[in-house]
Amino acid sequence: MIKRMVVMLVLTGLVFAGIFGFQAFKSQMIRKFMSAGQPPQTVSTTKVGFEQWQTQDRAVGTLRAVRGADLAPEVAGTVQAIHFQSGAQVKAGMPLVQLNADADAARLKSLEAAAALAESTYRRDTEQFKVKAVSQATLDSDSATVKSAKAQLEEQQALLAKKLIRAPFDGRLGILAVDVGQYLSPGTKIVTLQSLDPVFVDFLVPQAALARYAVGQKVVVTTDSFPGRNFEGRVSALDAKVDPATRNVKVRATIRNPKQQLLPGMFATVETASGGPVQLLTLPQTAISFNPYGNTVFVLEEKKGADGKSELVAQQKFVTTGATRGDQVAVLSGLSEGETVVTSGQIKLRSGAAVLVNNDIKPSNQAAPRPKDE
Repeated sequence: MIKRMVVMLVLTGLVFAGIFGFQAFKSQMIRKFMSAGQPPQTVSTTKVGFEQWQTQDRAVGTLRAVRGADLAPEVAGTVQAIHFQSGAQVKAGMPLVQLNADADAARLKSLEAAAALAESTYRRDTEQFKVKAVSQATLDSDSATVKSAKAQLEEQQALLAKKLIRAPFDGRLGILAVDVGQYLSPGTKIVTLQSLDPVFVDFLVPQAALARYAVGQKVVVTTDSFPGRNFEGRVSALDAKVDPATRNVKVRATIRNPKQQLLPGMFATVETASGGPVQLLTLPQTAISFNPYGNTVFVLEEKKGADGKSELVAQQKFVTTGATRGDQVAVLSGLSEGETVVTSGQIKLRSGAAVLVNNDIKPSNQAAPRPKDE
């Protein structure tokens, strides 16, 4: 039994020794293969250099009219006449919609007659009072009657005026929302009226950036409705408080809109230049590998190979990036002017890998790229 156990243990040991030996041989072959020279990878490159950089803050904003309102009647009534067409330009005071006011006009005539009678009675009693034919109490009553009749007359005139809806300011009308003969309750929307030149753009900025904004500062607005178009304006107001929920401050800019292309409610991107221009190192954004543990680039260095010949080798470096503009990104630290950085093909590289440079096709590196028309 002891001999058989010894033999079994020896055989087991030989089996494990064979397994471990094979794994060691395999690892050695892999290391040998890895250490063998690999064919160089083809990449495109660029030189790191300084460029004049105007720091800009970008925010998302919403356009709104300087003056805008949804017109609605203050009193109930039936639409008798419509004096405009959808989309028309109107001036302040122009009549827009007439509600039926026949009963109100008739009552106005009745109150005018009552006021005239009260004034006539007051004048007659004033003459009578001079000869002591009526008392002071009668004259005081007549005076009160005149004042009451005039007040009722003015009230009816105001009510009659409300039956004609007029444009409160100059602007462009929207689409008519009512028809002739339709009964309108107070507050029923008739049409929207918007003053479109100029327009406001409201946007939010973090409180940390508030010191970079001031009234009169230039802003540039873009919208996807008009790609490639820039609309310039000036900051006209800053809110008086910071939103305690978001720690953002509302900023308002005024944009000239002579062609009335910008409409209230549009989404817009607002760019604001802050501070003076500075010199910063820049790279195409394609050169940066953005990672959770840090942003990296591959820098090319010239080294001698085993055969004594010089070759280009890629070395990975960590960099600190700043703001972006167009295709470019600012590099705050990690690189020096004149270094050669890989702009495409990084996915195939590792530190120490040999490379070949082919710059026939290079990634775009424009500060303000424009899409080409197809």
